[in-house]
Amino acid sequence: MQETYDPLDPNGNITIKWDVMSWTPDGYVAVVTMNNFQMYRHIMTPGWTLGWTWARKEVIWTMVGAQATEQGDSSKFKGNVPHCCKKTPTIVDMLPGVPYNQQFTNCCKGGVLASWGQDPQASVSAFQVSVGQAGTSNKTVKLPKNFTLLGPGPGYTCSPAKIVPTTKFFTPDLRRKTQALMTWNVTCTYSQFIAPKHPGCCVSLSTFYNETITTCPSCAWGCENTHKCIKRDSKLLSVVGINTPRKDNAPLLQCTQHMCPVRIHWHVKINYKEYWRVKITVTNFNYRVNYTQWTLVAQHPNLNNVTQVFTFDYKPLLPYQSINDTGMFYGMRFYNGLLMEAGPAGNVQSEVLLQKDKGTFTLKQGWAFP
Repeated sequence: MQETYDPLDPNGNITIKWDVMSWTPDGYVAVVTMNNFQMYRHIMTPGWTLGWTWARKEVIWTMVGAQATEQGDSSKFKGNVPHCCKKTPTIVDMLPGVPYNQQFTNCCKGGVLASWGQDPQASVSAFQVSVGQAGTSNKTVKLPKNFTLLGPGPGYTCSPAKIVPTTKFFTPDLRRKTQALMTWNVTCTYSQFIAPKHPGCCVSLSTFYNETITTCPSCAWGCENTHKCIKRDSKLLSVVGINTPRKDNAPLLQCTQHMCPVRIHWHVKINYKEYWRVKITVTNFNYRVNYTQWTLVAQHPNLNNVTQVFTFDYKPLLPYQSINDTGMFYGMRFYNGLLMEAGPAGNVQSEVLLQKDKGTFTLKQGWAFP
């Protein structure tokens, strides 16, 4: 369990719930709902990928709101052909704008899933699946196993499926309650130990009282992309399609000494009598990625007394209740919630006003840095 523990969000997880809504002659129809209960970690484009292994020889007859990436060998079927007959199906969300007869509630967002702390309404994804060659009762159904979740890269570990009390649903008029025929849950938790080996960003620091800028470490994201990077004034940037994302999510980075896709700069700007002010700048150096619903998490002892955040939204994270030194910054919807690709518009910035605690505040020994 230690490998799947996030100390800043100890209760955060993605819960995948299967609700069997009806039995069919050779199986069942289920609604699969994915809830992101993580406070700050979301799933960005190209979205989530869900996989599992069937316990027997089950097949997927139809899907609504999602699709399997491969159909598999269906040569033994005559007449009706399954949507997917692979032993280990791989499922992805539908893209926005699909026909209405292929849509389902909370589907079709390209796999993008907001965090619970940032936008609870957008932290849900769901689809419907019709399973055949399976059990047709609570006693004969065999639960899928070996669940995997990519969000969009590695980092998640999923528990075995576990039967839980059936989900209850209210009718639109809220006067009648119905319930699923059978329900099981899978819980997926994130771990830095199995995530990509390089951090997603680096941090640089500066202050108003010193001209020295503490830059990101050299090759903070590794040096393997040094020979593939593009200079800021390169003519290659005008080539059509150079910014198009690739299926393998390979970055196209601007040439820098740190080679990080994102840099966070924390600048101690002003020291007032009872307050102090910080400027935060987030810069994107990846020409192939726009960061939708980006989130920045920081720790500092004075985050327990944030007076005002000017052009970001802010929410304190209180994983241990008694300690209030961690917070999440994120963009305002329709203003700076999208961090554009590298270039003139590839940055967002804000200023934070904090009230001093006279017993702890100091500008010595780097105390003002996160």
